[in-house]
Amino acid sequence: MGNVVLMLKSLGIHDLLNFDFMDKPPPETLIRALEQLYALGALNDRGELTKLGRRMAEFPLDPMMSKVLIASERYGCSTEVLTIVSMMSVGTSIFYRPKDRAVHADNAKLNFARGGGGDHLALLRCYNEWENSGFSTQWCYENYLQVRNLNKARDVREQLDGLCERVEVEKLSNPHDTDAICKAMASGYFYNVAKLSQNGEYRTIKTAHTVFVHPSSVIAKDPDPPKWVVYHELAFTTKEYMRTVAPIQAEWLLEIAPHYYKGTDIDEIAPKKMPKGMGKAPDQKS
Repeated sequence: MGNVVLMLKSLGIHDLLNFDFMDKPPPETLIRALEQLYALGALNDRGELTKLGRRMAEFPLDPMMSKVLIASERYGCSTEVLTIVSMMSVGTSIFYRPKDRAVHADNAKLNFARGGGGDHLALLRCYNEWENSGFSTQWCYENYLQVRNLNKARDVREQLDGLCERVEVEKLSNPHDTDAICKAMASGYFYNVAKLSQNGEYRTIKTAHTVFVHPSSVIAKDPDPPKWVVYHELAFTTKEYMRTVAPIQAEWLLEIAPHYYKGTDIDEIAPKKMPKGMGKAPDQKS
């Protein structure tokens, strides 16, 4: 809904609650979309498009993904984020896992995860290695990749590259700075953050829902799972699963979205002080 609201705002339509939709969404859905756009910086406190919002409206993407693309310039990794966004826009069907070759397919996918950064960096390495192979179809077969969807991602990348030029996103590359790339992803997806609890389950920060890393994620195979993660979306099956997951640092949230997160949301940043007198050794009686 966010991209529809952003498009209508860019066309000068401001009274969305009374707009004549063909299939009118519930008011609560519209309000949530407006709140999200405000949190992303696309709207000001009067509900008008900001300069950032006008740039975001140029992209045929979810507003969170548009924000990631524009913010990547700040972190010096717009080339890498452009590739990741293009791969994510294709969906979760880049990798395939034939039942009779499941172990080989899993190992091939984990090879792309070497170097950290979770699923987002794995997608980046996958595309870059495919590009280095000369966009080889045979290479895709050997690495259990869907060549049709990779070609689709390449087409999307070309289109988004042209739109980045249009909105003056400078092309900067920093392929080895995993933190910068993950920060750029979190700058648009700070809504979608979860923390590992003591019982080994992840819980979302704002709503405190229990969520799980999807079995297809490279993070699911990590023997030492990250304490904080950002995810692309939730999938509802037998459990609530996070798809396309990347590790982040808690303190980034206060840097990226200080209007949304406070120190009280992140106990590592604002540890609770003990009451006066507690923690001291008791006086010894003679």
